[in-house]
Amino acid sequence: MPLGRLHHLIVDCPDPMTEARFWSAVLGDPITYADDDFAVVSAGTAASGLAFQRAPELTPPTWPEPEVPQQMHLDVMVDDQDTAGAAVLALGALRLPGDHVYADPAGHPFCLIRRPTWAPSVGGPA
Repeated sequence: MPLGRLHHLIVDCPDPMTEARFWSAVLGDPITYADDDFAVVSAGTAASGLAFQRAPELTPPTWPEPEVPQQMHLDVMVDDQDTAGAAVLALGALRLPGDHVYADPAGHPFCLIRRPTWAPSVGGPA
């Protein structure tokens, strides 16, 4: 029997609203909570999701170089990696070395992965 259930993945960043707007646009979920130091992106106010916490002195990861570890990363399932890649770049992502690897506005790496055959269509950029 589990002891608990995941509530939010908390991500340190210098500007919580910038991160929340970026990930809200990428994932298609709304910003369900925001104040000066914290913001949440989730399917609804009663759902778990991603949360962004102000960390003004954050040193962005240097991935793939090991000097500053990546700290966390998300795999984002997409129907078409190239189309989704162009869309996240337009939202403010940066391209990193590797196969469909990007960084969000705070420098956190994330990967756009091809939708597995078992998963229904994402329905975003085709």
